Amino acid sequence: MGHYIVAVIQGIVEGLTEFLPVSSTGHLILSGSLLHFEGPKANTFEVVIQLGAILAIAILYWKRVLSLFALAPRKPHGFNLLHLIVASVPAAVIGLAAEKAIDKYLFSPKTVLIGLVVGGLFMIFAERIGTRVNARDLDQVSYAQAFGVGIAQVLAMWPGFSRSGATISAGLIAGMDRKTSAEFSFILAIPIMIGASGLKLVKHYKEFTSDDVVFLLIGFVVSFIVAWLAVVWFMRLIQRVKLTPFAVYRFIVAIVFGVLLLKGIVS
Repeated sequence: MGHYIVAVIQGIVEGLTEFLPVSSTGHLILSGSLLHFEGPKANTFEVVIQLGAILAIAILYWKRVLSLFALAPRKPHGFNLLHLIVASVPAAVIGLAAEKAIDKYLFSPKTVLIGLVVGGLFMIFAERIGTRVNARDLDQVSYAQAFGVGIAQVLAMWPGFSRSGATISAGLIAGMDRKTSAEFSFILAIPIMIGASGLKLVKHYKEFTSDDVVFLLIGFVVSFIVAWLAVVWFMRLIQRVKLTPFAVYRFIVAIVFGVLLLKGIVS
């Protein structure tokens, strides 16, 4: 398959799945297996296109992002930088400690299928036991709720579990409504993904040469555009639809790729 077609396909996959509760890492591993685009170079490419998706969120929520660095929050005790710090600490600590083990043992189609199923069950569980809503806006989110979401974000280190699925579900359990949970999840993605992606990029940037610039740029731009459209669509949908349909989709993907694994089409 053409070099640039792979960049477009993977850019679309990343943009569509990064902020939806379906696991972008899991989908990239599965699609990469089908496209025979795997290994260190593919992993580094995924980092670049993730940065494209992050840029889409940063622009969509630029006012909120800038307000985090204001001398005072928009409202007394409102949403501020400390919320993101509190929510980011668990994943940052565990991620740094377990990075090598995660990369070595968890990045395979088989582990992704497990993550898709378990993550889907967690989303259904969150919808069933979600507590009474007490945060209908980011400015109503407490530090305790932010920390709870941060703990759930650790679960997303298992490929296929889904960072957005875990954090949105945790927000529901903690008492946020779906819109607020989604917005908190998206904005929280900015520091944690820049940190994780930046670390990987520094370690593996030598996988690419100057001849790969166009390839990387195509993936970055496609991911940015598709992520922008996906987030706008999802924010409209999540206020009317539960997480359950996304969980069902995850189960279907797990079944389909489970069959492909048994037939040896992916490995």
